[in-house]
Amino acid sequence: MADADIIPIGTAGHPGRGTPRRTTPSAAARALAGEQARPKKNNRKPSKTQETAAETEEPAVESQAYTEERPTEPGLDFGRLESGVRELFGADGERRVAEWLAFLRRRVTGEYELDEFGYDADLTDQVLLPMLRPMVEKWFRVEVRGIENIPADGSALIVANHSGTMPLDGLVSQVVVADHTGRPLRTLAADLVFQTPFVGELSRKGGATLANNDDAERLLRQGNLVGVWPEGFKGLGKPFAERYKLQRFGRGGFVSAAMRTGVPIVPCSIVGAEEIYPLVGNIASLARLLGVPYIPVTPFFPLLGPLGLIPLPSKWLIEFGEPIRTDEFPDGAADDPMLVFNVTDQVRETIQQTLYTLLMQRRSVFF
Repeated sequence: MADADIIPIGTAGHPGRGTPRRTTPSAAARALAGEQARPKKNNRKPSKTQETAAETEEPAVESQAYTEERPTEPGLDFGRLESGVRELFGADGERRVAEWLAFLRRRVTGEYELDEFGYDADLTDQVLLPMLRPMVEKWFRVEVRGIENIPADGSALIVANHSGTMPLDGLVSQVVVADHTGRPLRTLAADLVFQTPFVGELSRKGGATLANNDDAERLLRQGNLVGVWPEGFKGLGKPFAERYKLQRFGRGGFVSAAMRTGVPIVPCSIVGAEEIYPLVGNIASLARLLGVPYIPVTPFFPLLGPLGLIPLPSKWLIEFGEPIRTDEFPDGAADDPMLVFNVTDQVRETIQQTLYTLLMQRRSVFF
């Protein structure tokens, strides 16, 4: 043995002798393939030719091919996508994405409904209210009080003060009522809203309808929450110097509608809207030319152009007062002008006194 020619295995030159090639898989291969894939044992004795070939071949590396980790096929990383959705939309991100995809499918297939007034509940809940919600929660930081005065079911007429140059108080009220009661607020709007291209159609889809007694009574008889701002453009476009001083409430048409349907009237006082666009002037000649009630002049509009349309981030307080019952009035009370006037004045006085109280409680215009 001392005179034997030793040749290192696996080096260049003559092949090493090594061990004969295995005729069965290694232990690692059997573990990966499973018991069913194990080849049957060959009991036949190899021939001399096979023995000679086994001696001259290089030994196979037994476990390397089976222990190396297989490369991952390229594709979408669903784990990373899921974590991204959770980070973007919060813990309920998957549910919200699923709802949004279902909404898109309904829009494409036409599987949604409009009521007789053109209200699109699906579009309102999935698109319009979510678009307005950041403004309500982050920009105006609305604080709501007395939400328990809005009935959980059945009809009610919510009557609020109107201000702010632009009717954002109506939009904010819709978000507040929907988020705190789970019920939509159907609003009564002026003719000009529905005569404005795009705005009129979008308003109808968002739940608005024409401010007349017939539509108001139909909505109330159907069990809806209906919102009205009786000051109209007189309250919306009043000068900043007259802020939080209520204008006349018209002829009390909203009161007669509530009396005829026997629904409660919920006074609503809104503080904060007066400061979003402080009205310091009016371009009356241009307003007459365009057929609109006023062209506002604020400290930032039209001086800053489109930037002047960004509302100031005032602090809002909204309080819903105790309901005023109308089902206790005798039949025909809605046709009594003096009684209608008295109830209208009661609603107006309640809102005015609540405004004064809220102003005393507010620490600052913007905080």
